[in-house]
Amino acid sequence: MSDGEGGRGAETDRDDPSGSGGGGRAPDAPATPRARLRSAALWGAVGGFAFLVLAQGYRLVGPGSLPVGIGGLALVALGVAAASAGLSYLAEARLRAKRRT
Repeated sequence: MSDGEGGRGAETDRDDPSGSGGGGRAPDAPATPRARLRSAALWGAVGGFAFLVLAQGYRLVGPGSLPVGIGGLALVALGVAAASAGLSYLAEARLRAKRRT
């Protein structure tokens, strides 16, 4: 039932182990591993793309070129993405424990 009325159907969230239809999870309930990985991957993508945007802005407006080429920028962006994904994965558990999410 796609109009939001009725019982639980195929619309239930797969990440919600309680089967409450999603959104009904208690604020202090731990996030599922799949949700944490997806969140960390998205934050990693944000970090990598943010680095590439800053590097492109520097190349367009800055005083000169960067000391690395396009391949080097891609490698650094992958490193930034991996670091930001790892940090966000580790920090989420700590922030949730302190109820700051």
